[in-house]
Amino acid sequence: MKHFLIGALCAGTMAFTGAMVSAETTIRVTLQLPKTHSLGQNWLDFKALIEAKSGGELQLQLFDSAQLFKDKEVPEAVGSGAVEAGSAFLGRFTGAVPAVDVVSIPFIFENETHLRAAVAAGSDMRNALDSAILAETNNKVLWWQAFGRNIYLSNGSAIRTPGDMADKKVRTYGKIHGWTVEALGGAPTLMSGSKQFLAYQQGAVDVGMTGASAVKSRKLYEVMDHMTLSYDSAIEFLAVMNNDFFEGLSAEHQAIIMEAAAEVESNLRDTIYKQEVAAVEEVTSKMTVVTLSAEERAEWVAATAGVVDRFVAHAGDTGAAVVAAVKAAK
Repeated sequence: MKHFLIGALCAGTMAFTGAMVSAETTIRVTLQLPKTHSLGQNWLDFKALIEAKSGGELQLQLFDSAQLFKDKEVPEAVGSGAVEAGSAFLGRFTGAVPAVDVVSIPFIFENETHLRAAVAAGSDMRNALDSAILAETNNKVLWWQAFGRNIYLSNGSAIRTPGDMADKKVRTYGKIHGWTVEALGGAPTLMSGSKQFLAYQQGAVDVGMTGASAVKSRKLYEVMDHMTLSYDSAIEFLAVMNNDFFEGLSAEHQAIIMEAAAEVESNLRDTIYKQEVAAVEEVTSKMTVVTLSAEERAEWVAATAGVVDRFVAHAGDTGAAVVAAVKAAK
């Protein structure tokens, strides 16, 4: 009987130890958008990769539609460990790292190829910003989530030249965008994306800044009849993880996470720009779509040239370094 009890105890201990060894690590992710959104699908692709590659040892739970935290709360929530990971608009990190707003500087990216090179993982700009975000917020950047590029909306007539912006009230979504509007002669009004439709409908603002995909998803074509494809700045989100949590993972699991991050980042950027083109094509029958000529674009570039100097003065040495890094990326 004694030997039986000892044997049972040993077997139970071995089973418990085995359970501990194979215990799952759960990563909770907070997202303000629904799972059906491109950013939600991006996280689900990441989930599938890390769960498969880890043999189920890594598990991801996606809490979408701001179930846990609002977008503006994500940097603090992730940095403090209140949640393991999440997505947030890049601009949410400007309080800690003003230099992240470099992507909002008008026409700093010459074209899509230049944009892709500048924001690519491992680029000088990414290394500088990702490191600064980590140091200041304890958020480890896993990957950048492309959201599209900026465009302008108007009613009655198109915004083609800087002169068309004179004395117009313009919806913006960040500090640098406000400076851009001021440089163009308009009056910026900071406003969340969800308030756009009503603001345009009621005439609270004359012109809107947003992403092309939002025109389709938010049905903004019902309240605005012109869209100008300025593509003057990039709209980016960050997929971040609490660094203490990340450092506590095994080297194998860290590698799985970063490899999966690189894969889903590349796939999302390709998808977003294709969706951007498709969204523009879809609303062409509902509103007038304007593409700037080379001469018109040159006018915009000249009119907003001073914004970069204002940005460097605001963002300091790191700001100057990332501007130089963007300009060197070709």
